Amino acid sequence: MKSSKLPVISIITVVYNDVYNLERTIRSIRNQSYREIEYIIIDGGSTDGTVDVIQKNKDPISYWISEPDQGIYHAMNKGLKAATGDYVWFINSGDEIYSADTLHSIAEYFMLNADIYYGEAMYIDRQGNEIGLRGDVTPHRLPDRLRWQDMNMGLVVCHQSLLVKRGIAIQYNLKFPHSGDIDWIITCLKKSDLVINTAAILSKYLIGGHSKQFHFRSLFDRYKVLQKHFGILPNFVNHIAITVRALKPIKKKRL
Repeated sequence: MKSSKLPVISIITVVYNDVYNLERTIRSIRNQSYREIEYIIIDGGSTDGTVDVIQKNKDPISYWISEPDQGIYHAMNKGLKAATGDYVWFINSGDEIYSADTLHSIAEYFMLNADIYYGEAMYIDRQGNEIGLRGDVTPHRLPDRLRWQDMNMGLVVCHQSLLVKRGIAIQYNLKFPHSGDIDWIITCLKKSDLVINTAAILSKYLIGGHSKQFHFRSLFDRYKVLQKHFGILPNFVNHIAITVRALKPIKKKRL
């Protein structure tokens, strides 16, 4: 499917001491039938054999580096600086592109030259078993037409199911070390003119990642991010609604 008309997708994986999961992530990129891919791995100076996994799987990798960093968003900024493709897509260690034909299946949308493409995410456990679609197992429903205003009560789209044109992909704000993804997505949406819902499952998201490990710090960071974009009083009111929503049981749909 190689064509000069098709955009190059810079897929960025950040990893630190995750020898168990990284190979699965790399495999999901290698298996893509869409060939216009630049694959970048940013390792934080792993000591558990992760670098050995990278060296053993060099064939799909365009660029990689292993050195200490200042946290996940600092590493992601390194990936953005290294990227040369038309779009950037973060598929971090443990996450996967949903299927081998995912990019191929949405390639027709690329002719629209959108600023952002988005879709659903399938939650998986550490064994790779599917738990359910993010929109079914969390309170966050994926909007038919995604706008930055839709983020007033949190991240309604999974970071791993968002492709952003590199020209509007800003650096992550390191002032938000645990919820920088929300700030990044809102800012990118503010800079976008055309946002396309692919109506596809784009990624598999491994639960228990950074935000889960630093849950309370992440919630505090999220409050600051949303206050920055929506204002003090609206954010306070919205967080009352968020708290009420969190107390309600989620009705799960069957896969």
